[in-house]
Amino acid sequence: MTIYHESEEVALQPTAPGPRDVCAVPRPQVSARVIPVFDTRGSMPAHSVGQARSFAASAEPVAARLPQPGRSVAVLLPCRNEEVTINKVVRDFQRSLPAAEIYVYDNASTDRTAEVAAAAGAVVRSVSQPGKGNVLRRMFADIEASVYVLADGDDTYDPTAAPELVRRLVDANLDMVVATRLEDQDDVNAYRRGHRRGNQLLTQSVHWLFGAGSSDMLSGYRVLSRRFVKSFPAVSSGFESETEMTVHALDLNLPFEEVATSYGERPADSSSKLRTIPDGLKILTFILRLCKDYRPLRFFGAHVVACWSAAAFAVFIADGQLHAWTPLAFVAATLTVLGMIFLLAGIILDSLRRNRREVKRMLYLAVRMHPAEPADRLSSSTRPLASRA
Repeated sequence: MTIYHESEEVALQPTAPGPRDVCAVPRPQVSARVIPVFDTRGSMPAHSVGQARSFAASAEPVAARLPQPGRSVAVLLPCRNEEVTINKVVRDFQRSLPAAEIYVYDNASTDRTAEVAAAAGAVVRSVSQPGKGNVLRRMFADIEASVYVLADGDDTYDPTAAPELVRRLVDANLDMVVATRLEDQDDVNAYRRGHRRGNQLLTQSVHWLFGAGSSDMLSGYRVLSRRFVKSFPAVSSGFESETEMTVHALDLNLPFEEVATSYGERPADSSSKLRTIPDGLKILTFILRLCKDYRPLRFFGAHVVACWSAAAFAVFIADGQLHAWTPLAFVAATLTVLGMIFLLAGIILDSLRRNRREVKRMLYLAVRMHPAEPADRLSSSTRPLASRA
């Protein structure tokens, strides 16, 4: 049985499909917006397919595979004071992914970002608590889709690369595809030197502490699976969210890849919200916190080495004059005991971390790869408890 959810009455008048339609089925004339829900057999309603816009000719081979039956795509755009660029960004994603639903979450903007995004055809919602991490937490909790395309509203990322990123996620059965940034030759100032240096430093820090990672860890252009989104803890509040995504994938050994995409310069009348030094220090502090939570033996092991090295240095400079009443003896003994405490703490927390990782893995596997249909949710809620076992 096919189920449709309609926001208003529609008048369907089948017409012949265009030469570049996503799927070669009759296109209806829709007088109101229709939100398609796929039937239990995985077939797409004909009138919802007809709503898809045509791709550009260059993207047609990739676009012809999207959307697939039973799979929905959502474009997520967290924004704050992006009135200048959000209209272009929304319309570019509409052309690249015509069947996707585009969501713009306005984060306490003081300009007309929300009004401009709504006029462009996006679903607009607001989050009053400032910070990109807070917005992503709300987005991931609210939006239901099979594939999530995460980008920024500043018109620096390339929306035409979205179909290829989605295709790579689906074909390779990945949980995350990171769009690494390649600066356009015409936009030599797109990637500021301070941001580039900071990104390299923070990326190398994650590689050193966690053993792997992305070559462009701070890229905000990503495609995510539903399992990744619904199992992501999202504890960060600001620009640390990309770092948290990378560590989450590394901790659960989730498959992810990178695809190089172009990166452009912001318009002259648009300003970046990222502060190089303050936000860089916040991200570095957050990386150390993640190391304590996800790699406690390594984190406290560094403290053990530091304490015992300092104790050995105190013994060395004492030159055999250590006595119970000397300050150096007291310092050496204190550092030795403190190092033993750190070692025990690391061993205990590492054991707890392994148990927590198993629980997180089970929760990740419990997430459905595609959103439940209304009929499935209704039947699940009305079935007796005994029949659900």
